Amino acid sequence: MRALPLEEFEDLVADALDQVPAELMDLVDNVVVLVEDRNPDEPTLLGLYEGYALTERTWDLSGQLPDRIMVYREAICDVCETPAQVAEEVTITVVHEIAHHFGIDEQKLHDLGWG
Repeated sequence: MRALPLEEFEDLVADALDQVPAELMDLVDNVVVLVEDRNPDEPTLLGLYEGYALTERTWDLSGQLPDRIMVYREAICDVCETPAQVAEEVTITVVHEIAHHFGIDEQKLHDLGWG
């Protein structure tokens, strides 16, 4: 489907973040969530976590720039046929990338159905 307008897509990302339990979001530390059109290196990638998972952090990482979660608007819209599917894929992508922040790897996410 054609890409949703940026503001509408950002609202879906905010809604997805609101669906993450508060007790988990309270543990998300030094992370910014951004919407971009596409990953320049992998244009079909739906989302990306860049940073250090909580399981990998040590005292010497304090003062670092925030970790980043990118959600790729055009790539997600490419794999969806309806706005409802876009909303569902945004939620899956956001949860998937937050899970990486907690140190959950790709295989475990796929095993849990968040692949």
